[in-house]
Amino acid sequence: MSSGREYRKLWAGNAASNFGDGVSFVAIPLLATALTSDPLLIAGLSMVYSAARFLVVLPVGVFVDRLDRRTILWVANLSRGVLLAVLALLVATGTGSILALYVVFTLIGLLETAADNSALSILPSIVAKKDLDKANSQIAATQLVADEFVGPPIGGLMFAAAIALPVGVTGGAYAGAALFFLALTGRFRPERFNDHPPSLRREVIEGAGWLARHRLLRTLSVISGLASIAYMMPFSILVLFAQDILGLEPAGYGILLSVSALGGLAGSVIAVPLRRKAGYAATAAGSLVLGSLTLIATSLTTIPWVAGLCLAAYILHAVLYGVCVASIRQRLVPDDLRGRVNSASKLLSLAGLAIGAALGGILASTLDLMAPFLVGGMIFALCALIAWPALRNWEKTFQQL
Repeated sequence: MSSGREYRKLWAGNAASNFGDGVSFVAIPLLATALTSDPLLIAGLSMVYSAARFLVVLPVGVFVDRLDRRTILWVANLSRGVLLAVLALLVATGTGSILALYVVFTLIGLLETAADNSALSILPSIVAKKDLDKANSQIAATQLVADEFVGPPIGGLMFAAAIALPVGVTGGAYAGAALFFLALTGRFRPERFNDHPPSLRREVIEGAGWLARHRLLRTLSVISGLASIAYMMPFSILVLFAQDILGLEPAGYGILLSVSALGGLAGSVIAVPLRRKAGYAATAAGSLVLGSLTLIATSLTTIPWVAGLCLAAYILHAVLYGVCVASIRQRLVPDDLRGRVNSASKLLSLAGLAIGAALGGILASTLDLMAPFLVGGMIFALCALIAWPALRNWEKTFQQL
């Protein structure tokens, strides 16, 4: 399939969806702090969101391999838009509550699971294997601009003007993404299924079993689970860290996130040439070392601009590692298994996010707001030690793909 017009539609849909993610990334935590000041309830929002995704991730993978992936994309995004429109109405009329926020955020998590898996699974059907690194880098760059550079400051400013405004705008962004995905043309359903596909349980086991037998992808999945714990511990309480330690107001919090995205933009630019020069092993493992150092450095500062630089370097690491792992998985997994293998791998990541959110709240409540950053940095160091030998053994294979 051509990588021109259809890829641009996919890119545009991702951009609109990412903009909505960026606005909500600021608006949802700020809305939570307006409804409660309990650190455990605020961190619990991320925990429940991740736990909900965890419960449905495996069956979602089966349906991504059974159904038209384009249909899943546009339906999931349109549904997210409707949910957020309802939440905005509740907030605007003064009937919003922390319970309503939990319910809506949980449902959005379920839909995001389906949308994310479909987007990853559909990309190799639109671009050639040799262009996957480039396409993943472009999508990552767009995600950073919309999700972390443009969305957060706009979300912070809109929240300061009216707390319901960014919620409604996010819903509109998801609805716009649905229109772009709906415009995709072609067949995006794997060929292997007939009118009577195997049972859901058997299909889940088949995908998980394939991943368990593949040494490299199995190892990368374990690393993703550990890295998710390390990521979510500090980021589940980041809004409190910004307010109480860095002394930032809502708009300043959005700017902090926006500045941090600059590192990710740099990562999206250098990811492909760096990978070609240094290889997947050095690029991925080195990025994990960078992630470790930046979180530890953040735990040692109370100065906003220093924290911003550290977070920028952290996002740079995340982009480098994410591009490498996404391309490796897309190259190695057969199309008819891609949704289920993505889900089986994501299962560990989602478990890590839920665990990390819980640990972040506990560490922040029992120790201080800097403790989650320090512990997260230590876990990233462990991930780097695991990743290097695993990827090194596959370097020659990557060169042949």
